[in-house]
Amino acid sequence: MKRLLNLSLIFAAALSLVGCFDESKPNYQYMPNMYEPVGYETYGEYEIFENEQEAMLPVDGTIPRGWMPYDYPNTLEGKEMASAELTNPHPVTQENLDKGKELYDIYCAVCHGTKGDGQGILMKNEVFLGIPSYADRVVTDGNVYHVMMYGLNSMGSYASQTNELERWQITMHVRNLTAALTGGEPLTVVEPMEDAMDSMDAMSDETHADDSHDSTDEAH
Repeated sequence: MKRLLNLSLIFAAALSLVGCFDESKPNYQYMPNMYEPVGYETYGEYEIFENEQEAMLPVDGTIPRGWMPYDYPNTLEGKEMASAELTNPHPVTQENLDKGKELYDIYCAVCHGTKGDGQGILMKNEVFLGIPSYADRVVTDGNVYHVMMYGLNSMGSYASQTNELERWQITMHVRNLTAALTGGEPLTVVEPMEDAMDSMDAMSDETHADDSHDSTDEAH
């Protein structure tokens, strides 16, 4: 009887230990502060930080994730330099052109018009006046990109609404709108690398097929 009681107590103790076990959180932790960091309150005051401020400025030279540095200053000289020197680093693919048109219609057409002739809805309603047509301006890659980065006259900057690629995609569409207004040639569309490789593979397969037919004809 005593033996049975002891076994029952041992079984109950083991069952209680297993029931309290959590696989996602070990029962024992060596140096628990390494596992569970202290959660500081936003803008709180803590002696561990410089000036006891939890909110600190980024280290000098820090670049935000996804941000591309832009070396041209927001001056007339910087605009002229960008207009003369800066070129679009991205390929003119149909995907980029389609995205550029989509973004242009969202951000730019309301003033510049869907055709780039300066006849947007805000111009027609006389909210803004004097919006020029692209046909009356010297339009280059660098000029368009620089103005989107910093804004110009009544136009504000669009650097916060668009990323680096999107600004270049809009630039492509603006170049094509300018060409349509002035009778120039639109940008030449290039095939994406994957499509080009597929085309090369297809041509290679056709060449091999032709060679096999020629060999068969010669044998006959």
